[in-house]
This record gives sequence, C-alpha cells and structure tokens, in this order.
Amino acid sequence: MEPITNRVAESDIDVYSLDDLWDGGEVVEFDIAPFLVEGLILREKVFREHVQAHDWAPYAGRHVAVYCSADAIVPTWAYMLIAAKLHGIARSVAFGRRADLVRDHFVRALEAEDWSRFRDRIVVIKGCGTGTVPVDAYMLATQKLQGVARKLMYGEPCSSVPLWRRPKNRSEAADARPAKPVGVVKPALPK
Repeated sequence: MEPITNRVAESDIDVYSLDDLWDGGEVVEFDIAPFLVEGLILREKVFREHVQAHDWAPYAGRHVAVYCSADAIVPTWAYMLIAAKLHGIARSVAFGRRADLVRDHFVRALEAEDWSRFRDRIVVIKGCGTGTVPVDAYMLATQKLQGVARKLMYGEPCSSVPLWRRPKNRSEAADARPAKPVGVVKPALPK
C-alpha cells in the first residue's frame, strides 16, 4: 500500500490570512460627551481641564476609538487633543466607534502590504478566522491581489470558492481588470 500524501500541502497554492494583520489588541471606545458642558457644549477651558485630569493609564497598550455620543458640534481640535494625550500610551487611536477603528487598521495594513510576493501565484484568501476582519478588508485584499495573482479563491486550500482568474488572452483582459476603489460621487443637481 502506498503512503497517503497531502496534495494540498504539496500544491503551489499560497494562503493569505487577513487575521495575521490584526495584532490581537483590545479595542476600547472613548466617549468625549462627559467632557462637554451639560453633555452638549464644548467650552475649551473646561474641556482641557477634563482632558488634563483624566486618568489615561487604562488605555495603555489598547486600540482606542474616540467618538462623541452626544448630538453636539465638536471641533476637530478636540479629537486631536485626545489623540495627542493618547500618543505613546495607546497602541492606536482612531475617530469613530470600534468597527471604524478596526476597518481603518486593516485598510492601512493592506495599503502597506507588499503584494509582489503573490505575482503569478494561485492565492486563497483564508476565510475561517477570528471574526475580527471586516468585510471591507476582504474586498480590498481581493482588489489588491487581482493586480498580481494568477488565480484568486476564498476559503481553505482544500475547500475554496473560486473568485477570479487572470484572462489568458488580451481580449478577455480588457474585461477583467481589477475594480478601482469607489469614492463618493455627488449626484447631479436637477435642472
């Protein structure tokens, strides 16, 4: 009887795990509403006093999402002041809620990635993970890999869903270019 071979392990498939881009750090939210007068008005002197008196130690080594739960007009410098206070304490700081911070983290990490190692390769974007990875990250990774990979799949090498393959001839290539990131487009005003 011949030995059992693991053909998946011997294949030339590269597995790309988005979970590897997350450092596992805890995310906490910081609401600036308690620093506002009556929870609605930002007065610079009072706000600065609250910021100065606040104990920032609990945020050490954590990712901090800074937001305001009150329906108040908060100047940009207020968020910048919080970011300055958390510099050197927090692992990272972002504007918004937890989901915003996580999405921003993955976007920055994916933009900094060296995709050239996947040139002309078959790539499976690993799908079973911790649940930390937002859908946005999977979409951006797909777009980035389309620029270099030969074939793209989702899941595990032993059980994957085909997503895209590079066309073999030029006429197909014109229709298969990777999608560009979409920005906000202002609607045309009625005439």
